[in-house]
Amino acid sequence: MKTVMINASPKKKGDVSGHLLQMQRIMLGGSIVKEKLRTPGDHDRILEQLRDADTVIFSMPLYVDGVPSHVLVFMEKMEAFCREHNLQLQLYVISNGGFIEGNQNRALMQVFENFCTRCKIGWGGGIGIGGGVMVNVMRILLVVYTVLFLLRLLTGNVQGGLMQYGEQLLVLLFFHLGIFWCMFRMGVAMRNREYAGVRFTRVLIPSFIFILMADLFFVLMSIFQGGIFRGWLKKK
Repeated sequence: MKTVMINASPKKKGDVSGHLLQMQRIMLGGSIVKEKLRTPGDHDRILEQLRDADTVIFSMPLYVDGVPSHVLVFMEKMEAFCREHNLQLQLYVISNGGFIEGNQNRALMQVFENFCTRCKIGWGGGIGIGGGVMVNVMRILLVVYTVLFLLRLLTGNVQGGLMQYGEQLLVLLFFHLGIFWCMFRMGVAMRNREYAGVRFTRVLIPSFIFILMADLFFVLMSIFQGGIFRGWLKKK
């Protein structure tokens, strides 16, 4: 079975969509092809990969409660391609939003379900994830915790460092439990080319903590990517 995984984030690197695809890939078998959808120059290459594929999974950020515009442009071409070549695909979607509640992705899922009807391909369902920015934060924390653990090993504090590192990993695992469970369920359905249902989940962190940490993350990203006042005073 050939599965085409399409990372539809417009970011060149550091995107949550690609990270979520890597997590989903662990639960899949068969031949897997990874593609990046950012510009019209990517369209023909991806469509050729779909020609002999059994399943396709899109992963993308949620934009204004809907599908990003560059993905909509590709979907128009994909519809014509599916009809012309009578493709028998099964399509799945993973979407993540900055909102804490996963059901904010409901409209996007409905768009893809209608799209599958238009293309006459199978709608496999999807996962709508809330708190996408925190997935990125926790990915960074995992790297930080691992580096600190290795430094403790170098200083000889093996037992204390191992205990603390284990606790930190368990906390990160807990925050991801809803995502892992939904991905496991969808992975089983994808291997059998069955309908996985549409499920909504979120990072398992209290909303008031999520808001504080998300604000801090965006401030830090603004500073590291050109300064906190970047663009604010620029002549429009």
